[in-house]
Amino acid sequence: MPGSTVVLDVREAAIDAELLLPAANLAEASGIDVNVKAVLSGEDAAGLASYLRDHVRPTTLDGVPWTVEISDVRLGYADETAAGSYKEVVAHAVLTPPPGVDMRRFVLGYDAVVHKVVTHVAVVAVRQDWRGGQVDVGNDARQVGVVRVDSGSMTVPPLTVDLDDASAWRGFVGMVVLGGHHILEGTDHLLFLFTLLLPAVLIAKAGRWHPDNRPRRAMRHILAVTIAFTVGHSAALAVSALSRLEIPARPVETLIAATILVGGAHAVRPLFPGREALVAGTFGLIHGMAFSFTLAELELSTSQLALSLLGFNLGIEAVQLLLVALALPPLLVLATTRAQPVLRVGGSLLVIVAALGWVFDRLGFVNPIASAADQAGTTILPIIATAAAVALVVLATQVLRRRLLTTSTGVAG
Repeated sequence: MPGSTVVLDVREAAIDAELLLPAANLAEASGIDVNVKAVLSGEDAAGLASYLRDHVRPTTLDGVPWTVEISDVRLGYADETAAGSYKEVVAHAVLTPPPGVDMRRFVLGYDAVVHKVVTHVAVVAVRQDWRGGQVDVGNDARQVGVVRVDSGSMTVPPLTVDLDDASAWRGFVGMVVLGGHHILEGTDHLLFLFTLLLPAVLIAKAGRWHPDNRPRRAMRHILAVTIAFTVGHSAALAVSALSRLEIPARPVETLIAATILVGGAHAVRPLFPGREALVAGTFGLIHGMAFSFTLAELELSTSQLALSLLGFNLGIEAVQLLLVALALPPLLVLATTRAQPVLRVGGSLLVIVAALGWVFDRLGFVNPIASAADQAGTTILPIIATAAAVALVVLATQVLRRRLLTTSTGVAG
């Protein structure tokens, strides 16, 4: 039989809770037959909200009751390996402690469904807790307890929730880690940056790219593009996050795919040679707006947001610099090989195809190219790391060969 789940998101002044209850069991416990309906009526939603308010009773450790508000009661469907597919009722609750009370340690009196269906179990888990360092809403929630009938007394004991292991430092570190994960998983951001780094070992002549074997120029180009992209996305991230601008996601994500398309085309034929840093900074503004969506999902307070912005950006920059450093040796080796035009153009064409797939997908036209590009994104780090290792061996061999040649020439002289 499916159980219930109480998912907690710990905010600064209250706790948001998402209640997920099997409709069949809830109908038996509440007397409101929601299991046979496709949509809840206003009367049914109000009745279920009243029922849940009676059976969700958080208090302080010494018994002072919290305020409970229930809203957004609706029907949905769940699918579990053990229980299969079933209808469930989803409700949103706001649990607010009395003023001046420590909200990180409380007693959750909860017996929805369990008071009638004695075999029922409710799992309580924390999905988001900034001060506890749990900031990635995409990760699984952390279980903090289980509510069930005590077989000895046939009562439902309340659950004591202790979230005391927390600090602003843990929140900051959690945001650094989240920023690193975000850029690693952001295939589109990385592809845009890497396409603008390709001309580091090229020079434009007569509308075409030609090899340029000057390492210092390559380093300057890579540094300029990386710094410009960092400044652009950092500025947009700070402004959009701190001002709490509600930016529509689809147009921004579509524009990001378009920037990749431009970068890929530039890697095939020079469109703005020598101005890659300017383009990186300008397009970085668009990428920064997309980064802000992650912070918006966390619903942080102003004080938490300022510290989170710093940590999140540090995580992005640290991983970005690591990836750029890994990309430098393959770029230098690529400039010295005859296969450079084939590899560059072939890789750029793949990037262009992926970008087109993303553009159409984000405009509402689902396609297999976008799905394949998303899946391929998980291989970027292993590919770059492997290419960097091979390139370092090649560069070391070249240096050793030159030294041996110099030594042998000196001996012969």
